[in-house]
Amino acid sequence: MNYTLHQLQIFLKIKETGSITKAAEALHLTQPAVSIQLKNFQDQFDIALTEVVGRKLFITDFGKEIALAAERIMDEVQKIDYRSSSFKGKLYGRLKISVVSTGKYVIPYFLSGFVSQHESIELLLDVTNKQRVTENLEKNEIDFGLVSVLPERIKIEKIELMSNKLYLVSNADVRKSQKANDRKLLSSLPLIFRESGSSTLQIMEKFMLKHHLPLKKKMELTSNEAVKQAVMAGLGSSIMPLIGIRNELNNGSLQIIPIKGLPIQSTWNLIWLKGKKLSPVASAFLDYIKRNKSAIIKEKFDWYEKY
Repeated sequence: MNYTLHQLQIFLKIKETGSITKAAEALHLTQPAVSIQLKNFQDQFDIALTEVVGRKLFITDFGKEIALAAERIMDEVQKIDYRSSSFKGKLYGRLKISVVSTGKYVIPYFLSGFVSQHESIELLLDVTNKQRVTENLEKNEIDFGLVSVLPERIKIEKIELMSNKLYLVSNADVRKSQKANDRKLLSSLPLIFRESGSSTLQIMEKFMLKHHLPLKKKMELTSNEAVKQAVMAGLGSSIMPLIGIRNELNNGSLQIIPIKGLPIQSTWNLIWLKGKKLSPVASAFLDYIKRNKSAIIKEKFDWYEKY
């Protein structure tokens, strides 16, 4: 056997993408180059690694076994790279963070400086909902989660990043109530909600129930961006985080409707499993956040804090 690490990497990417073309794009190689390496790799085995059915590429059962072995080999190679970089004084490894969907407007600004300082680290960032963030933490699949509503069923440690403010938002065609701050307006407007498992949905429902307001649900959407587009199109109104609508407020495509009790205030928290032994990369990131949090908020979110 004379296969190379490069061939293993290519084969794993083909398995992941299910396509030679997509694998070539992901690896920044030409399609012929990937095809040649796959053929050279295949020539070392008497059993087929792949098969084409109806012009679609599939990995055979034997190929899946080889892929599992290849993954173990590449993991060991990565560990060697980590150790080598550590001896050179570099911070090396993976930082895995899972954030709720509106957290994508927050976390990049707390990551950019750290990533710039440590070019050898690999960042894996998953944008999802609170339920999935909690599941990722429970399974110990990530280093940190970013949420605005703390999970209840698992023990965590946390550091507060910044405030989260939610307002009632409509498009420019909705007239503001003559009676400023009248909560009854919420009962008359068709409302757009986030999906089950979303922190924004939890906050929104809690506010409505607290003030005995009927939940007149117009529709349910699975991302903050989808809600924003629906509100701008006039499909309804929604209680939304300020952090994600700055540009739309500035250009007039969205407006905040003043309601008594709003904005709803919560806090963005960086969380991790209680008792978790953090990796060197995760520990370094946590130290970076503690030292630079205030400066980042002042530089990047000054508009937000003054709103």
